[in-house]
Amino acid sequence: MAKKRKPKKSPNAKRNHQNLAALISRVTRTAQSFLSHNDLTLLPSQSLLLESLISSTSHSLTEILSPRPQPQLPLSPPQPHCWFRRFRSVSDSRWLDAFRMSKPSFSHLLALLSPSLSPSFPHIAPDCVLAAAVFRLAHGAAYAAVARRFGISPAEACRAFFAACKAVADNLGHLFELRTDSERVVVGFGRSSLPNCFGVLGFGRFKVDDELLGENACLMVQALVDSEGRFLDVSAGWPGTMKPETILRRSKLYRGVEESKELLNGPGYNLGEGCLIPQYILGDSCFPLLPWLLTPYNRVNEEDSFGSAERAFNCAHGNAMGWVGDAFGRLRARWRLLAVSRKWKRECVEYLPFVVVAGCLLHNFLARCNEGIADEGVEEEGGLPAFDGVGDESAARLRDALALHLSRTSLRR
Repeated sequence: MAKKRKPKKSPNAKRNHQNLAALISRVTRTAQSFLSHNDLTLLPSQSLLLESLISSTSHSLTEILSPRPQPQLPLSPPQPHCWFRRFRSVSDSRWLDAFRMSKPSFSHLLALLSPSLSPSFPHIAPDCVLAAAVFRLAHGAAYAAVARRFGISPAEACRAFFAACKAVADNLGHLFELRTDSERVVVGFGRSSLPNCFGVLGFGRFKVDDELLGENACLMVQALVDSEGRFLDVSAGWPGTMKPETILRRSKLYRGVEESKELLNGPGYNLGEGCLIPQYILGDSCFPLLPWLLTPYNRVNEEDSFGSAERAFNCAHGNAMGWVGDAFGRLRARWRLLAVSRKWKRECVEYLPFVVVAGCLLHNFLARCNEGIADEGVEEEGGLPAFDGVGDESAARLRDALALHLSRTSLRR
């Protein structure tokens, strides 16, 4: 049986395809030229988006229109000086857009980290190394995009990012202030009528792109925050399938309270009538009720109702738990590499805890520099199932005493 021959394309059709491909090439080059000549005018988020659109459109249309693979056009023409070298001379106000921090704060950070960065990059200026790392964290930029802007190779951009994350962890670890500035923490909660409270404990979830784990695959980050939204303790990298109480019992925070007794071991606070409440933290309902970890009252049956003291406690507790969501929301708004919408590839998951810890420490560093982040970017965290075990009886009595104190305090207002 004779094989059917494929119909040949007419010369006109072939010529039209070639003309269209040439037109796309010219348009792409024009767009790239626009980017290269306006990279100091455009916001980094705008230039990154345009680069991505130009690259993907050019690649897709060229594949469709060309019978043979075509060489990829460079994303931007060569520049006599890289973007960062030219950017350093622009107005200080632009630093917030580019690096999520002011130029003075960047200079302060550079002074702290330079001794750790310089030995690993003898041929790259420390400010370039740090700026490249912060730019990736701030915008979630690919290493190739970072490399183009800082005049380094993608491999060097990758090395710079992780070297900076390590330098942050090594030099700024004291900014997790549960152990170093507990007095400030307690005073802050006292202003919110939560005497002797040392923090609020909750979770953030970071999505993972892994077909084996399903659509909702994630890594968990347990975080203790203060009343100003600073991170006091962070335990990152737990599988999303692990129960919250299991994560808690495996964390350094739990060992510091239950085993070494180095945490929450200070004097109690007199609530009146001889009732002393020890140092404690507030925890989400997914945690067990412990003498040092007070969780909200939960209804056993739907028809059950809370008394005034229980309602007062749950109201104060709910407001405090909002600080955990706010802290994670501001962290994600400032550092788009950690955004809710981002899914981490399976092969990169092992690095995620390292990046989260660095992001939290930089968050605290900038809080110390009085640099906040606009509320418009805050993204809320979803809830977790409530703990279904039995709470500690002595903890229940402490919670009742604090609930009564909060109820009386609210009546005096």
